[in-house]
Amino acid sequence: MFADSTFAAVAMPQTLQLTFSPTENADAVLVNQRFCEAAGMAGATVVLRKRSLDARGKQPFFIITADVYGPGELPLLAQGFLGRDVHHAVPVHIIGSGPAGLFAALSLIEQGFKPVILERGKTVKERRRDLAILNKEHVVDADSNYCFGEGGAGTYSDGKLYTRSTKRGDVAKILQELVHHGATSAITWEAHPHIGTNKLPGIIEHIRQHIIACGGEVHFGQKMVDFTLENGKIKEICTQNGSKWPVQALILATGHSARDIFTLLHKNKVQIEAKPFALGVRLEHPQELIDNIQYRCNAAENQLPPASYSLVEQVSGRGVFSFCMCPGGIIAPAATAPGEVVVNGWSPSKRNGKFANSGFVVSVDEKDFAGFEKYGPLKAMQYQALWEQKAFETAGNLTAPAQRIEDFVNGKASSDLPECSYVPGIIPRKMDEILSEDVVSRIRGALQVLGNKMKGFRTREGILVGVESRTSSPVRIPRDKENLQHPQVQNLYPCGEGAGYAGGIISAALDGVRCAEAAALTLQYA
Repeated sequence: MFADSTFAAVAMPQTLQLTFSPTENADAVLVNQRFCEAAGMAGATVVLRKRSLDARGKQPFFIITADVYGPGELPLLAQGFLGRDVHHAVPVHIIGSGPAGLFAALSLIEQGFKPVILERGKTVKERRRDLAILNKEHVVDADSNYCFGEGGAGTYSDGKLYTRSTKRGDVAKILQELVHHGATSAITWEAHPHIGTNKLPGIIEHIRQHIIACGGEVHFGQKMVDFTLENGKIKEICTQNGSKWPVQALILATGHSARDIFTLLHKNKVQIEAKPFALGVRLEHPQELIDNIQYRCNAAENQLPPASYSLVEQVSGRGVFSFCMCPGGIIAPAATAPGEVVVNGWSPSKRNGKFANSGFVVSVDEKDFAGFEKYGPLKAMQYQALWEQKAFETAGNLTAPAQRIEDFVNGKASSDLPECSYVPGIIPRKMDEILSEDVVSRIRGALQVLGNKMKGFRTREGILVGVESRTSSPVRIPRDKENLQHPQVQNLYPCGEGAGYAGGIISAALDGVRCAEAAALTLQYA
């Protein structure tokens, strides 16, 4: 059978790459045997390194890379983050318990510092109840929703772990830590690893318990509402319940939707910058249709995973691209305040839902924010909020505006809509009424091109649901390239997606580790 890919060998293995049909790929014993035969070593130890699916030809096939070890060559377990007793160590405060905040905490423990996490929201279990109310009663808790709470936006937004940020740090170490806390070891060798929204909460909870067991602290219901600056450093932070926390170093990992934090920084004259992001819609199709387009066959009957896609087009000088594609997933309400409609997507671990959805967005920048100059560095954030509020006003009560893809391309209103996974409900509306002409025209142009490339993608069974706006932070908090400190505030470490330095679970985790290392280094020489 397979050895776990979380091992690293003592001896030098043979690294081999073989191809397998979907049926062969599903037979673990056969795969193991093929690698042993290719290496010329019966009974060898096979350690998977990467598996990817190539569906470009008539017959999809899997490409598997593995290390093969001979008899007596025993691999060693790779390590995640080293746990230490930091009950009485120097504290480092972290605002936010998303991937950046949690992995900053794990890194601090490894380096002998005591992480103190202050989270505005609730634990994953309490947060789940607020999400149920959000979906069923359409009531938004501004501190406990799909973006805020233990684990951050990543907890309830699918758990996709693919990243291109391999030069920013040790991705394998991050993945191994997730395995240690309950993820399947397959995430260490799948080309596009995925945990699933149903499994992530338990993993996040286990990480929190580990942090506390080592001596770290995690405090919920502690939204930062103010801070005191003295001699170019943050001396103290205040939270909404009146608590005051003296700090030596502060890692700010609040996520891309913490508008109150951006506003607080601006109010206190801490330098921030408007940042381009992307704006658009969610596309949703029946998963079976996407399977047929991509595989030209039934996925389940042919032992293939639910199909995904990645689409990029240039239309009138701007990029239009798919984002956060969720096979077998649902569209979720990601609003963080009353009076706005925001959509996102997620998939369970098996990706076995009826629908496939993906963000489909257009890059927006300074030219789009031109009418918002009075907001200064918050202009991109206000531009983002405008379209979310417009979607709410057009539909009302968290009901999302939607339009059939073919009607949208042809500029027609949809008289009715197909079934949709968005639980709060959808209502027929033209996207021309929801988004700017610049965004609408480019999405329309891209869909016209893609409809020719992917036969069947333009269909009346596919719909656009608006708006997809939280693709990345509309604000960047500047920091020094070397010590990662804010240029004005020496002990402030802007971190992760909210600061504009990450774009997903893994890149945020890596950035959290980098900021933790920078803070620890500064404190060691203070």
